[in-house]
Amino acid sequence: MKMSSRFALRGVVAACALVGCMGTAVPGFAAAPSSSGGIAWQVASSDPDVDKAFALARKSGKPVFLYWGAVWCPPCNQVKATLFSRADFVERSRAFVPVYVDGDKPGAQKVASRFKVSGYPTMILFKPDGTEVTRLPGEVDPERYLMALTTGLDAQVPVRELVKRASAGQVLTPEQWRLLAFYSWDTDEQQVLPSAELAKRLDELANAAPADQRLAKDRLALKAVVARAQEKSAPDSARVVDRKTVDRLLADSEATRELADLFIGYADKVVKHVAVSAEERKVVASKWDAALSRLVSAGNLSRGEQVDAVDSRVSMWKLVDATDKLSPERQQAAVKEVARLVAATTDRYERQAVVPSAAHVLAQAGLLDDADALLKAELPRAVAPYYHMLGLASNAKKRGDSQAALSWYEQAWRKSEGPATRVQWGANYVGQLVDLSPADSKRIADAAGAVLGEIKPDAFFGRSQRSLERMARKLDDWRTADASRKPVVDKLRAQLTKTCSSISQKNVARDSCDKVFAPAATAA
Repeated sequence: MKMSSRFALRGVVAACALVGCMGTAVPGFAAAPSSSGGIAWQVASSDPDVDKAFALARKSGKPVFLYWGAVWCPPCNQVKATLFSRADFVERSRAFVPVYVDGDKPGAQKVASRFKVSGYPTMILFKPDGTEVTRLPGEVDPERYLMALTTGLDAQVPVRELVKRASAGQVLTPEQWRLLAFYSWDTDEQQVLPSAELAKRLDELANAAPADQRLAKDRLALKAVVARAQEKSAPDSARVVDRKTVDRLLADSEATRELADLFIGYADKVVKHVAVSAEERKVVASKWDAALSRLVSAGNLSRGEQVDAVDSRVSMWKLVDATDKLSPERQQAAVKEVARLVAATTDRYERQAVVPSAAHVLAQAGLLDDADALLKAELPRAVAPYYHMLGLASNAKKRGDSQAALSWYEQAWRKSEGPATRVQWGANYVGQLVDLSPADSKRIADAAGAVLGEIKPDAFFGRSQRSLERMARKLDDWRTADASRKPVVDKLRAQLTKTCSSISQKNVARDSCDKVFAPAATAA
């Protein structure tokens, strides 16, 4: 989920109690993950598949619910376990056509480009005619999610139009304000608002919301603070206003409970945004930590959410103590909570989310050996062990053990499954080689050549295309630093050119393929 940078790093919001519980598949579609109650997923990995699903929607008069995810993705497993497995969600699914797009199926990245989706998971509601109504937030608790889903299903006006109406001073219904407040701005991909305007426009919406729509007003206001906290810089005047918003909400226990997903997911960035000095951060972080403690103690959070809350608490402790090194007492508190949550998580699919998050908590607490032990113990039973290997690689890198880090990055790539994931993991491995072992030209050439050797035309869309472009830029920087490396990059460019030439000029992938090494070609 593209919630916060912390969540994006780990791939967050976890769990799945539904493997082996496949929904009823329509002929022409593969089986999809579902719940024991039987969600009738239409599995789509190509434009024709999607068109079939929308044809079914038009025929039935039902809206379309599109779920974009991946097998390895911890947030996707969380959504599956805590939402899709619920009887009330299964019942609600009969009111729409549920479509599942696995990002690792051939053609899926092209579908992603069509609907402007990137981060896993993304969930979108469409009218039967294909008009996008809203993007649903994967990070809120299931009850809130179902409320947002019902609001979306009942909506007659898409979020894009509601923003225009609210900005023009038109009166919106309480349901329409709720739709705006719970819109997934993190997965918007600039479909409704440009990123550069997001904080400002969310502020305007919060101010325009009527006083009796307190939850919508507070949620939009805090979302505006979050958006500004993620900008490269913010004026001091905005920080002062945002600090008042944060202080007000932290002082309101009901508001913190209602906005739990935001307080858990964005703690570190927001505190650093609203409080510049160490003393200010200590004050705000202390209040934030107290709020997180209350949320955990209330007992309303899932295990995945509790792990994320502990992670945020570790960040707050570092700000309170003004150090990156936790005291032994703080470390033991983190270990105790993590151990309790991991032990309580028995479902293999839920563990795909909880265990990597728990290991991240331990690593952030400075307990790299403990984090490694947890991840290694999980490898034999993990749904997607290659995801856990990235955590082991990251920990080795933090220790300064480049060879161990590269070994784990390579294993993660070689054991990864699915074309999009293999491109992404492989490109990442090449980038890590360039950073950690730049003198090893042969290893870099072999790895990059292997990545390019696997790709098909489907690779020139979405996440795969971006991964290839990042790898090309990395290789170009590596070439620029040492002229003797030019033949290696030229050979890789020639290899890709051969692949591009095999793609029909009529295929839109051809143009994207030709552009992968464009920056390198310009610099040559």
